[in-house]
Amino acid sequence: MSKTIIGVMGPGEGATNTDIKNAEELGKRIAREQWVLLTGGRNIGVMEAASKGAKKAGGLTIGTLPTQDKTGMSDHVDIPICTGMGSARNNINVLTSNVVVVCGNGAGTTSEIMLALKADKPLILLNTSRKLLAFLQELSYPEPKVAQSPEQAFDLIKKLV
Repeated sequence: MSKTIIGVMGPGEGATNTDIKNAEELGKRIAREQWVLLTGGRNIGVMEAASKGAKKAGGLTIGTLPTQDKTGMSDHVDIPICTGMGSARNNINVLTSNVVVVCGNGAGTTSEIMLALKADKPLILLNTSRKLLAFLQELSYPEPKVAQSPEQAFDLIKKLV
């Protein structure tokens, strides 16, 4: 029986303290539920924080890296997937996840949001901007779920898996 994989996506360099705090808490909750955490695998921002939270709670983590090797990989990644694909790996992250949760935003994260919408993947936006929500409402895709806290995002995940 395959495991449930929850993707937590968000900025690296541009992550805010709130994004990092939310991602770490989500990682913990995902691990406690015995789901697998999937991130972009890097040692910065939301990717690092979510992986760190999951490992603190004894979880299993996958990191889909943009590089051909483990350069810049988080120490909290159990299973690295070295793609050599740069940002194109975002499609792998989205398609592999049962649910995609987005903490914060940046250019790469926006691509993951759009890929999730296009693939009809369950999508949760955590603490997102009104401008992004307004833009997404103009598209002809189902609106993503919106959460204001990691607890609320986790409750939404449980309803979606």
